[in-house]
Amino acid sequence: MARREKVTKVIDGDTFETASRKNPVRLANVDAPEKGQPGAAKATEALRKLIQGEEVIIDTVARDQYGRSVANVKAGGKSVNKAMQGKLKK
Repeated sequence: MARREKVTKVIDGDTFETASRKNPVRLANVDAPEKGQPGAAKATEALRKLIQGEEVIIDTVARDQYGRSVANVKAGGKSVNKAMQGKLKK
């Protein structure tokens, strides 16, 4: 079931926190560079521009080994996952 939540913090290019969850949310099928890797800051900034402070719709599809929701996320009716996949290919 999809839930509407407010994004409070973007951690990196594929992970963020919301006001109503203890654990961060990870974008499904998005593999952004980790901190310290080339392109990490750019990916983090791209996700921040898309969703920081926004209300998003989170549809959890799995959980990862850290207990995070792995989800398809929409903001303004658009897929955040697809937007980030496009930005990371460049």
